[in-house]
Amino acid sequence: MVSKRKRIWGWYFFDFASQPYNTLLLTFIFGPYFAKVVTGILIDDGMAEGLAKAQAQAYWGWGLAITGIAIAILAPILGAIADNSGRKLPWIWAFSFLYFVGSGALWWTAPQDFSVLWALFFFGIGLIGMEFATIFTNSYLPELDDDPDELGRISGSGWAFGYIGGLITLGIMLAVFQAGDSGRTMLGFEPLFGLDPATEAPTRIVGPLSAVWFAVFMIPFFAYTRDLDKIIATRLSIGKAMRDLLGTIRRLPETPSLMAYLGSSMFYRDALNGMYTFGGVYAVGVLEWSVFEIGVFGIVSIIAGAAFAWLGGQADRKFGPMPVIKVSCGALIFAGCLIISISPQGIAGIDLGEGSALPDIAFYVAGALIGAAGGSLQASSRNMMTRQANPERMTEAFGLYALSGKATSFLAPTLIAFASQTTGSQRLGITPVVGLFIIGLILLAWVKPKGDFGK
Repeated sequence: MVSKRKRIWGWYFFDFASQPYNTLLLTFIFGPYFAKVVTGILIDDGMAEGLAKAQAQAYWGWGLAITGIAIAILAPILGAIADNSGRKLPWIWAFSFLYFVGSGALWWTAPQDFSVLWALFFFGIGLIGMEFATIFTNSYLPELDDDPDELGRISGSGWAFGYIGGLITLGIMLAVFQAGDSGRTMLGFEPLFGLDPATEAPTRIVGPLSAVWFAVFMIPFFAYTRDLDKIIATRLSIGKAMRDLLGTIRRLPETPSLMAYLGSSMFYRDALNGMYTFGGVYAVGVLEWSVFEIGVFGIVSIIAGAAFAWLGGQADRKFGPMPVIKVSCGALIFAGCLIISISPQGIAGIDLGEGSALPDIAFYVAGALIGAAGGSLQASSRNMMTRQANPERMTEAFGLYALSGKATSFLAPTLIAFASQTTGSQRLGITPVVGLFIIGLILLAWVKPKGDFGK
C-alpha cells in the first residue's frame, strides 16, 4: 500500500519531469532557436529581414495550431475512455513514450540541413505526448486528499516543484551546454562533450536533455502512483465512451458554472500559452536577443513562477481559487500591454535613444510578471476544475478542460501567425493575447466559486 505522502510526491514528480518541455523547448531554447534558424534561411533566400522574422513566427504559430487541433479533438475522447475503464496509467505510459521520442528527435535539426516540416512534426509529437499525459495526471488530483480545501495547496506546490525542474534543466543548459557569443557557457566552459557551436549542437542538445530528464524523473511517479478506482472494464469500449462524452456535452447547459468556466479558461489559458510560446521568439526578433540571453531571462521568469505558484497555492487554500485566477489575469493583461509597447529604442512610443537598456529591463520585468502570474493562474485553474467537475467523471472532465484549453489552442497561434503575416510586424502580431485574457476575465462573472456540484 502506497502512503498518502508518497502518492502526493509521486504526483509532484510528473510536473518536475515534464516541465522542461515547456521551459526549454516551447519557450526559452528551442522555440527561439527555430525562429533564428528559419529567419536566417528566409533571408538567405532573398526575403527582407523584418518580413523573414514575421514569417518565422508565423511558421511556428501554424505548427502549434495544427498540433492544438489534434489535441482538442482527442483529449475529451481519451478522457471518457479512461473513466469508463478506470485505467489511467497505461495511457500515461504511452504518451510518455511520445514525449521522449518527440523531444529526443529535435537533436536532428542542425541549420545545415534544417527542415521546417520535420522540426515542427517532432516537436508536435512530443507536445502531444506531454499534453495528453498531463490530462490523465491532473485527473488524479482529487484523489490525493479527502479535504477539497487542501487541493489548492497541493496543486500550487506541484506546479512550484515543476518550475524547479524547469529551472534546474535551464541552469544545466546555460552552465555546461549553451554557448554565448564568446563560444563558452555561462560558467566560462566550452560546451560539454565537445559540442560544435558551428552546427548549433550546444543548442540542439536541449531535445535529448529534456527526453532523458523526463525518463529519469518519471520513475518516482510510476513507482508511487496507482489507479485507485475499481477497474470497470477489462477492454476499451470506445462506443460507450463516446456516448457518455456526448451526453456530458449535451448536459453542459444544466451545469452553467462548469460551462462558463470551461469557456473562460479556454480563452485565458490560450492567451497564456501564446505568451509562453512566442515570448522567446518575440525577444529574438524584436529585441534581437541571442538564445543564451533568452536563457538567462528564462531563469528570472522561472524563479518568479516557482515562488508565486507556491504562494498562489497558499492563497488558494485560504481564499479559494477564484480570487487568485482574477488577480493573475489582471496582471497578465498588464504584462501583455507592456510587451507590445516595447521596441529596441523605446517603450510606449517614447524614444529612449539607441543603446538604451530600459527596453531590455522592461522585458525582464514583463517576463517576471508573466512567470509569477502564470504559475499562480495555472495551479489555481487546475484546482478550480476539481470544484466544477462531476466527481464521478473526473478524467473526462479534465479531458473537457483540455478541450477547452485546446479547442482554441490553435486560436492564439493562428491569430498571432495571421497578424504577423498580414502586418509584417512581430509587435503587432502579439496583440491578440491581450484580447483573449480580457474575454476570459469577463466570462468568470458566470462561474460559481464552488461550482454546480457545491464542492
